[in-house]
Amino acid sequence: MPTIDHLPGRTLVVDGHEYLFCSGTSYLGMARHAAFMDLVQEGMHHYGTNYSSSRHSNLQLAVFEEAEQLLRQQTGAASALTVSSGYLAGQMAVRALAQHGRFEYAPGTHPAAWLAEHPAAMNHPITYDTWSKDLLHRLGSTAPEPVVIVSNSLDPLHVERYDFRWTAHLPTDRPITLLLDDSHGFGVIGQEGAGIITEIEVPRSVRLVVVSSLGKAYGIPGGVVLSDADFLTQLQRSGFFGASSPVVPAYLYAFTRAQELYAQARQQLQANIAQFAEAIGPLGLFDFAPGFPVFYTAVNALSSYLEKHKVLISSFAYPTPADPCITRIVLSSLHTSADVARVAELVRSFALGTK
Repeated sequence: MPTIDHLPGRTLVVDGHEYLFCSGTSYLGMARHAAFMDLVQEGMHHYGTNYSSSRHSNLQLAVFEEAEQLLRQQTGAASALTVSSGYLAGQMAVRALAQHGRFEYAPGTHPAAWLAEHPAAMNHPITYDTWSKDLLHRLGSTAPEPVVIVSNSLDPLHVERYDFRWTAHLPTDRPITLLLDDSHGFGVIGQEGAGIITEIEVPRSVRLVVVSSLGKAYGIPGGVVLSDADFLTQLQRSGFFGASSPVVPAYLYAFTRAQELYAQARQQLQANIAQFAEAIGPLGLFDFAPGFPVFYTAVNALSSYLEKHKVLISSFAYPTPADPCITRIVLSSLHTSADVARVAELVRSFALGTK
């Protein structure tokens, strides 16, 4: 495991050797995007390096409402609320729902949306489709009671875009809340990167809550909750919101002014995904999903092979050191067409050599 003194972008340098970097979650490359970093610095001239106060303070900064209004417009959500991390967004939302009904967890749900450590449903190795069909059956065959359903918007580890057509068939005879963690999809999937909220359909009686990190595709150290105005008013009155620091204002300043940069990066990312998928698809080595920049393989030896050829990909035990190794190639908008072709050719050489 290399230790470096700089943040990787398209490449990184280890012991004087340059590697192509195909890991991480900075899908739109904003963490190393020169124009975006200029906007952050510009924001710091306006708002300083941090805002160490509460959003309940008697001094209000305009940039919070500006960013939240933009998020509402982009996603079509009735209301948006930013907080200092995606994990906080998930915990704040799920704890506010603690008394709203029995919790049902989809397999693989991120810990940010757990109400308690290791929900029971996490221990059952079933597919997402099996779980969703079983859930609808159980809801339809038991007495009506309030339910909170919690799920990721997709599986970023083994790479699966979940089929959410089942949500349109949720029962309407009881209070139901559907909470989705869209941290890996927000900025990448959905209409113009607006995320799962633009693709989901639920009955009018079902409350939809979407939580997400802003730190992945958007490059903002923060999180967001999207839902109806009543629920977000409830969150604003909570200790989680009032007692926690907000997003650093300089980053929200950059976010509101970087929409063209995001659009350009998203276009490049989609071109990279399409190029790589076409090149490696016939090899049968990866699980991948249309429009998502992660390619999973069960063949962990690919990582050391690529490293020998100066390409560093994601390959480590997750979520704890005791868990199995997960090996993935992650593309970003920083990669060039030549980069993508190089990795694809190396993968092809590896696949042919192992047959």
